[in-house]
Formats: sequence, structure tokens, C-alpha cells
Amino acid sequence: MLLFLLLVFCLGETVSAVDSYVAAVYEHRVVLNPDPVPVSRREALIHMQKNLDVYEQQAARAAQQGAQIIVFPEVGILGFNFNRSSISAYMETVPDPQEESWNPCTEPHRHNNTEVLQRLSCMARSHNLYLVANMADRQPCPLKTAPSSCPPDGHWQFNTNVAFSSDGLLVARYHKQNLYKEAAYDTPPKLEVITFDTPFAGKFGLIICFDILFHDPAVVLVERGVRQFIFPTAWMNALPLLDSIQFHRAFSLGANVTVLSANLRFDQLRMTGSGIFTPFSATFHHAVKEDPEEGRLLVARVPVLEPMGVNDEAESTSSVPSESGHYYKDSCPGSPSPAPSSYPTFTANMRRDPFKFVLINKTEDNVTVCDGALCCHLQYKWTAHDQRKELYALGAFAGTHFGYRSYALQVCAVVRCAGLESSSCGQKVEEAESKMDFLLEATFQTKYVYPSVLVNRMVLEQPKLEKAACGRVAMKHSNMRGGLITACLYGRMYHLDNKSSAVEMSKVDIRLVSIWIISYFLINHLG
Repeated sequence: MLLFLLLVFCLGETVSAVDSYVAAVYEHRVVLNPDPVPVSRREALIHMQKNLDVYEQQAARAAQQGAQIIVFPEVGILGFNFNRSSISAYMETVPDPQEESWNPCTEPHRHNNTEVLQRLSCMARSHNLYLVANMADRQPCPLKTAPSSCPPDGHWQFNTNVAFSSDGLLVARYHKQNLYKEAAYDTPPKLEVITFDTPFAGKFGLIICFDILFHDPAVVLVERGVRQFIFPTAWMNALPLLDSIQFHRAFSLGANVTVLSANLRFDQLRMTGSGIFTPFSATFHHAVKEDPEEGRLLVARVPVLEPMGVNDEAESTSSVPSESGHYYKDSCPGSPSPAPSSYPTFTANMRRDPFKFVLINKTEDNVTVCDGALCCHLQYKWTAHDQRKELYALGAFAGTHFGYRSYALQVCAVVRCAGLESSSCGQKVEEAESKMDFLLEATFQTKYVYPSVLVNRMVLEQPKLEKAACGRVAMKHSNMRGGLITACLYGRMYHLDNKSSAVEMSKVDIRLVSIWIISYFLINHLG
């Protein structure tokens, strides 16, 4: 059975049609080229039309349900299994809407080889929808005048969002900044911070997949007052902290923005999970392992969020009030920081990061675990728990996550362990039965903290949040509907990312020097 939930938390207010709009996202079961070798343009178009035909059907369905905007996933038109040469026939050159006004549907002959742009433009026009899709864009690069910044073949290839107005006008083009193992694409030579305006909801900002984990351009958009994000993605789920709906929802709450998140559905790479997330509501779909592999359209009415001024309170990263309704702007509550726990701690890896853990095994308690200066405090009471069946732990991590891209973190997380041994804490879990009422809090060295509560069979719940100017963040939740998988405060230390990268490079340099020394010794001393 597919999971589809509509959870609305309007804080005692109803959302009227006057101050809201209807949005749609489509989780697309992508049709791949089974043999991604270089093909002709005709063959590429035949392949892409298979995906575009599905888009057409879903745009029509969304329009019938009153949608004013629809978002399709990253690489949903062509797929993802390409290298630089095999993607060539799939690319089109997308003009810059900031320099040229163009409607591909009504002016198809202005630019050559733009069949995909024309199809998308006509789709938006025929269904009277703002439409955002993702495609491959080829742009010329001045190889003769700027050889150091150009690829050897003399052109750039970009993972690209395109946005069309309801009459088919191309209104925005955004090139993905943060690539993830994408051999077919280039990083743009200059950061792009791209928005477009709509008559029904004001301004939307554009990001793609891995962008949501980094400061540029996601946080730049937030700091410029953008409150509504378009987010095509091909997200590979990474429990227990970075499942798709878990983190996309957490970003919505932590940044106080709406996120229209359209994911691919591709089970072999753990791709599923899409949603329409606002600070007050979550409409989402997340398949579980027994579900058939198919697409899913989500449609919801969502509130228009007023833009925040650049000088507004920078830490207003959640408009969801605490239980008291109070948001601390100037000072922390008077209570001192909790002392480290007297319970024994242990270290276990969670997504390759060495978390410090303490077990949660009493009926109710206060526990604390620290990793360096970060101390995570949990006050809890079990409302349903059988410790013979499920083990839980509170974890803390402050440091650099080393992966394909390194980035700096401060994280507090309550997790269900995969087994009854402490060594299993931090491993992937999708189901749980235990429920607790809890308060999870810590003082972070960053204002960018993203909260989430994920429960049994990949369902989201909405906690109450308090933030203080001093960095204290408290997340409170009770009356849990499903068994707890993860409750997390995910702090991003963006300001340390460059230092983290430098540390990573120094480690690489050390490894290279070590290899050189060993090689020199072997050559000169062992003949």
C-alpha cells in the first residue's frame, strides 16, 4: 500500500483561496535508456518523448484538480545513466530568460533543436499551468579567450531547471551548483541565484537536489527573502538522517519556507519520497519496499508566504511556535546547559560519521550525550515500548561528514537501533513500534538547524520548535502516531565547509606523500 498523508497544522487558522494557491508535484517513474551509448538526436527524442508523454498526462490531471503550478523531478525527462559524450544528443541550448523573452510554443522556429523546450512550453500553455521541469542544457564556452575555464570540448553541459508561465513563456533557467557524481555535467562558472514571479504566489526560488544541503544557493535565497522553493530532485534515501521527505520537510521547517519537492521513483537506487511542505503542513508520498514501482501525483492547497526582508530576524527559521507560543529572540531561558550524562557512552557510525551515543532504556529519564562542545539533552517518557524488541539511543556528532562532498555538522538524534546490540545503533531502520513524548534540545554554534520526526513506515510528524538567539534549539513532541524511527536536530555549519574541504585535501595530500615515500623506498632499496 502506498503511503499518502495530508497533515495540516494551521495553528488555529484556516487557509482561504485568497491567500493560498494550489500546487502539484509529480514523483515520476523514469523511463531510462537501457543502453546509454551515444545516439542520434532522433533516437534521443524518441526516448525523451516517452517521459514527456507521462508529464503531459500528469499536467492534465493536476490542472483538473485546480493546480496553478506543477513541478517535475530532476533528470525525469532523460534519466541519469550518462557520461559526457552519451548525453550529447539529449541536450538543448536554453536561452537566458533574463536576456531574451521567448515562448517556445508560439515561436518554435526562433531557436533550432529545442523540441523538449517546445513540448514543455506547450504543455504549460495548454493546461494553463506554471510548469517547472529539469533537462540538459548545452552552452557555448569561449575556448579561445578563456581556455582555463572551459571544458576541452569547448562547451558547458549543465543540469538545468526550466520554468514556464501559464501561457508558455520561458521565465527562468537555473544551472545546478552542487553536482553529485554527475560525469555528464559541469559546475557553472558563476553561482546562479534564480527566481521567478507568479501572479498567484509571488516569488519562487529554484534549486536542484544536492543544492539543499549547502549554503549556495539555497541559503542565499532564504537570506534574500525567498519563501517558496521549487525543488526537482533525484534523491537517494539515506536513513536514519537523510531520507528524502525527512530532510526536505526539515529544511522547510528550519528555514521557514515552502518546498515543492518532486523526486524520481527508481527503487534500485532507493529513490522515492516527494512532497509539498510548508511551515504549517505536509502533503507527501513515500513508497515502502512492498509498494509497486509507479509514479504519484500530489496536489495540495498551500498558503502564500509573505517575503521576509533581508534585515528581518535572521534566526526566524521556524514560524511554528513552541507550546507556549513564545519565540526567544534576545536571550536564552535562564536554565543552565545540562551536564554530561553519567550513563556510559559508546561510539557507533551513522552514515559513516562517528556518533557518541548513550542508550535510552528507562521508562522515563533525562539523558545527555556530548561530542566535544555539543551536548544533546533528551527528556523523555515512553508511551509504548518493549525493550525486549527495540533498542533506542541518543546520539551527538560535531564534525565533518566526509563523503563525495564534505560538509560540517552538529547533530542531535534519537534513533531506533537496527538490533538489540549497541553496535547496531545508527543503521538503517524503516519500521518501529515504540512511542515517546520527548523534549530534545542543545545549544548549537549555528543558526541553521533543521528539525525532523520520522515514524513507522516513513511517515512524518510535526514537532513544536523553539529557537533562541544564543543558539539554543528545543524540539518538543508528544502523542506520537507511529513508532519512532528518528527524531533529529540537524545543524549545518556552513561557515566551516571550506575549512572541512581543506582538511580533506590535506588528508589526500598526506596519503599521496605516503604513497610516494613507500614507492621511493621500494624502488631504491628493493631493486
